[in-house]
Amino acid sequence: MSDATDAVVLEGVSKTYQLGDQPVAALGGVSMRLPRGSYTAVMGPSGSGKSTLMNLVGCLDTPTSGRVVVDGQDVAALSDRERTRLRGREIGFVFQTFNLMPRLTAAENVALPMVFQGVSAAERELRARQLLDRVGLAERANHRPRELSGGQRQRVAIARALANDPALLLADEPTGNLDSATGRAIMSQFADLHRAGNTVLVVTHERPIAEHADRIVHLLDGELERVETIDEPRRPHAGDTQ
Repeated sequence: MSDATDAVVLEGVSKTYQLGDQPVAALGGVSMRLPRGSYTAVMGPSGSGKSTLMNLVGCLDTPTSGRVVVDGQDVAALSDRERTRLRGREIGFVFQTFNLMPRLTAAENVALPMVFQGVSAAERELRARQLLDRVGLAERANHRPRELSGGQRQRVAIARALANDPALLLADEPTGNLDSATGRAIMSQFADLHRAGNTVLVVTHERPIAEHADRIVHLLDGELERVETIDEPRRPHAGDTQ
């Protein structure tokens, strides 16, 4: 059972997809907890179930069996509308490919999630610019994605993920399209967000990225292989920012 100290709980979670007439098991009986304020990385080879786990935690999918509990709510018991509302209120997403709207400015991209939460236009603009300032891009608020570097686009994506002040931040290979120096700068942003109280879950295949977390969950063939505690999380140096 979950309790108030857990942001997310998975209890015996399995997920099976149909590939033609063949069932494919993506996850098999995974149980784990994300305590509130924790910083967890998920590692595993291709096909280990990392993306499936992220989709389940992010309320983008429901399990075939078992329970996924987010903010005390059993995700499978919610309607599509209730899941969408929970996702918009409690969860921020950062993707490897940034997923920014090319015709919108940085500020407009950051403000977009607030539109669906009924925030007024004036408040959206103010908060979007505050969030861009928080990630060091205040002067780029009126630039479109094509006018930004890869690292700057990922910072916009992080600001957008924070638009509705989510308690849970999910990042899927957030440095996968970035050079190593820019990747370190992005991980510095995640460290700041964690220190500010966010629960952070990062999916990565890169060991140095995973070591920024407090613990690493290792998946293999859809099962939880082991959980590794990081005694000294890798903290970015001041020179890592750009």
